[in-house]
Amino acid sequence: MKPIPSFSAFARLFALGVLLVLGAQAYAQTDPLPSWNDGPAKQAIVEFVQATTDQASPKFVPPAERIATFDQDGTLWVSHPMYTQVMFCLERVPAVVKAKPELAKVEPFKTVLSGNREAMAKLSMKDLEKILAATLTGITVDEFNAEVKKWIAEARDHRWKRPYTELTYLPMQEVLKYLRANGYKTYIVTGGGQDFVRVYSEQVYGIPPEQVVGTAGVTKYGYGKEGKPFLIKEPRLLLNDDFAGKPEGIHLMIGRRPYAAFGNSTGDRQMLEYTKTGDGARLSMIVLHDDAEREYAYGPAQGLPDTRVGTFTQALYDEAKQQGWFVISMKNDWKRIFAFEQ
Repeated sequence: MKPIPSFSAFARLFALGVLLVLGAQAYAQTDPLPSWNDGPAKQAIVEFVQATTDQASPKFVPPAERIATFDQDGTLWVSHPMYTQVMFCLERVPAVVKAKPELAKVEPFKTVLSGNREAMAKLSMKDLEKILAATLTGITVDEFNAEVKKWIAEARDHRWKRPYTELTYLPMQEVLKYLRANGYKTYIVTGGGQDFVRVYSEQVYGIPPEQVVGTAGVTKYGYGKEGKPFLIKEPRLLLNDDFAGKPEGIHLMIGRRPYAAFGNSTGDRQMLEYTKTGDGARLSMIVLHDDAEREYAYGPAQGLPDTRVGTFTQALYDEAKQQGWFVISMKNDWKRIFAFEQ
């Protein structure tokens, strides 16, 4: 017959259990990136923040110089199978055609009005440029902002049936908050429209509109019938904030080289290069969409399906490895992708 454990043994076991539970809770409260799996990517972010904010560290970065830039589409929120702003423009075509009926029989507007999604998916870049020019210009900045605000509040993604603003990546939201808690100023640097993103950036990401750098068109100052001044959006490009345009836009709008940059596609390559080649501690990270079950899988890096939206080539993957950028695997590095996941 086995001896009955003493009361003190039970007490010790109970105390140990309590300590383990409290320890787990304390870790959860102190872990700045709870939606990340432990691994090189998470470790790189934490070590970067610790090294650049510790005054005793040789890699210390003064608060005024702590700049971090983030691409938006595919880096902060879902961009597949079509960019959110393009969806806005496609859904705005009927209103544009109503104002200009002659466009109803002209391509690519005729295809968009047909509602044939397969046909719309095959539209060329030149076709999309025509649609963007027609739907993003010719109105005042105030009118445009009001339309975007209304659309972003009502529109729903076709797969998840949720507002686009709920399809932000929880792990990246944690990085934004973690950096800001440590004195970093976070900027969105996007190939998308600057005016479009500025409408919701503060509400969705905690990033004020003045910290959004994006593709921008020319605006012209004028006066209404009652003499009220306004800015009207013209069909002329001021800044193409994609590829090499990203570091150019950073210099123009921010004036400081980032210490950390995050992207997901070939359009972010130059921003990541520009960041990494700066002096001192620099962090460049690129998101690989390799989780077809929870989000999408596309590349064509690492044998993933090819895509026209958010292309991540094998050459870019190889460069990331050679240059010391960290590749974030959605499948392996993220415990959760969206806040609404159970």
